[in-house]
Amino acid sequence: MKHLHIALWGVLPYLVLTVLVAGTAWRYRYDRFGFTTRSSQLHEHRLLSVGGPLFHYGLLFVAAGHAIGLLVPESLTERVHVHEWLYHANALVVGGTAGLATLAGLAILLYRRLRVPAVRAATSRSDRAVYPLLARVLLAGLTATATALRPDSYDYRLGVSVWFRSLLVLDPNVPAMSGAPFAHQLHALLGMALFALWPFSRLVHAFTAPLGYPARPYIVYRSRGARRGPAAHR
Repeated sequence: MKHLHIALWGVLPYLVLTVLVAGTAWRYRYDRFGFTTRSSQLHEHRLLSVGGPLFHYGLLFVAAGHAIGLLVPESLTERVHVHEWLYHANALVVGGTAGLATLAGLAILLYRRLRVPAVRAATSRSDRAVYPLLARVLLAGLTATATALRPDSYDYRLGVSVWFRSLLVLDPNVPAMSGAPFAHQLHALLGMALFALWPFSRLVHAFTAPLGYPARPYIVYRSRGARRGPAAHR
């Protein structure tokens, strides 16, 4: 089992990162115009207007919660006088709500994709692989969050978070993750599988966020009937 743990928690994360970076670079090089969601708004708008915001905004809060939970050590929150019970209560309420919103949005989008023939016809092979995987990632994450309701619950900040930060310094703390409950391990494995498929699915459009939009130059519009200077009088 020791070798399996090393492979899963000491080697696999770097392989997934390599696939994510190399796959995205390859996709950008050979399929730059494929960095799109392949919008199907023209086929159906009502369900999309509900499921889209629920999924995307919920996912943003989920990502932010993961970043804070994994990167911010317990010693730092104690230093700024944030009690541990308050931190976990906030993570449970906000993280759980965001996870449920994301899952609800995904369910609506999947229902729309199955219900609307034109949208269903536009479903690619990568979509058929990514959507069920994404649903499983969310369910595993919500299950791991729900375990925090028990009085003797596992503190992921002393295990999973330690493992994740050790990866960033290229010194994987394998025991920190191998000792985590199965729900947390499953969530991590499914998450790595999702990131490995990320570059080859429509999820890659997340890397095309219009960050330069606020600094864009103005576009000047002129009426067709506008005068064109002295030549307009001739």
